[in-house]
Amino acid sequence: MKLNKFKVLFYFLVLSIFITGALFLNGGEKAVTAGTEEPYPDLEIFTEVLRQIQENYVEPQDSKKLIYGAVKGMVQSLDPHSSFMTKDEYQELMLETKGSFTGIGIEITIKDSILTVVSPIEGTPAYKMGLKAGDKIIQIEGKSTKNMTLMDAVKRIRGPKGTKVKLTILREGEKKPLVFSITRDVIPLKSVRSLLLEPGIGYIRVSTFQSRTAKDLDAAIKKLEKEGMLKGLILDLRNNPGGLLSQAIEVSDYFLESGVIVTTKGRKHSQDIVARAHKDGGTRNYPMIVLVNGGSASAAEIVAGALQDNKRAVILGTRTFGKGSVQTILPLSDGSALRLTTARYYTPSGRSIQLSGIQPDIELAFVPPKKKKEKKAEKHFFREEDLERHMPGESKEKPEKGGKQDVSKTAKTEKAKELIERDNQVRHALQLLKTWNIFSQMKGISITE
Repeated sequence: MKLNKFKVLFYFLVLSIFITGALFLNGGEKAVTAGTEEPYPDLEIFTEVLRQIQENYVEPQDSKKLIYGAVKGMVQSLDPHSSFMTKDEYQELMLETKGSFTGIGIEITIKDSILTVVSPIEGTPAYKMGLKAGDKIIQIEGKSTKNMTLMDAVKRIRGPKGTKVKLTILREGEKKPLVFSITRDVIPLKSVRSLLLEPGIGYIRVSTFQSRTAKDLDAAIKKLEKEGMLKGLILDLRNNPGGLLSQAIEVSDYFLESGVIVTTKGRKHSQDIVARAHKDGGTRNYPMIVLVNGGSASAAEIVAGALQDNKRAVILGTRTFGKGSVQTILPLSDGSALRLTTARYYTPSGRSIQLSGIQPDIELAFVPPKKKKEKKAEKHFFREEDLERHMPGESKEKPEKGGKQDVSKTAKTEKAKELIERDNQVRHALQLLKTWNIFSQMKGISITE
């Protein structure tokens, strides 16, 4: 009798969860099943297994823990990007999209059944230690990551500030596994950084898409415009693992006046969305070059695809990651949540970039800068300035008051020079924009539409 009561109560619980879930996911519509068979008879196996564990397992087990484990396994079997989150994991995710978290600063995914680094976040401990996009994490603190869920891996990698985590990775081109001992820190998610590379040519780096990215981008652009009229812009989306779909749409809209930005298609009509650009009165018609690489994923690929298909920007770099699916966060009744793949997204021309990624217009791989060697004595050409009693030149620059230099301006200039010197992709993009501006000013020649 006791067993029957347990069985009845459990069936009631499971059926309630399934009915509630079906209504929630389908907005009150009739649940859609993959096949014609009802799933409920198969629940008897689940009930039997749970009963056997409760009665015969060597140690007593918590029912909630067992059910959570079963749900995690079920969701994990769908795809690498779907996951079940406990209440604590869900709250941590919400904090992450708004401000900061404590960890090492990497975006990870499961690719070909292996835990893989999508990209390190710029300026974080992982970035400084030299972790790279494509690194395969095979151990965390000596524990194999084989069959480890994404959320479990995240939980193991994160931890209190000042503590260390040891990662063992496989890297293409390396014969032996590499071991990194990385000190955890607070990871501030400042998603937008800007520089004026040269007069009239700006550089914007977007490292992730979070709740304030579009507003921060607008502020950065206006700051650059105050330093002089922009004649060209480099938008750097390299190693950008993505983030919020809404922010990717807003950032794309910022540079477009019309046309489709992205289309999403799912099993439900509510997931079928066509996002379009709108005129906002801005005059951002300067030429643009977008930098991408294998670490550019998801939301970053949406922006690159939108600007490429609308012929608003030239894409330069290497093929992007190829994550063409949309995940929706579905809060559950007990405070936990489901991160579920609900749709695929398509670029304005109708391309699905799942696996294939965004192919750049100009293929150019990043070449790490060589170690500095002692410079040979440069051949000196005899110039006007070498003549005795030469006439002084006319300087258009106003002398600094008190003979003092603007320290912050000098620091920015040095930072821009350093970026150009060590980054061949930025350097090439800069040369293209300068050439673009030169030819566009010639009479009878037009290179813009």
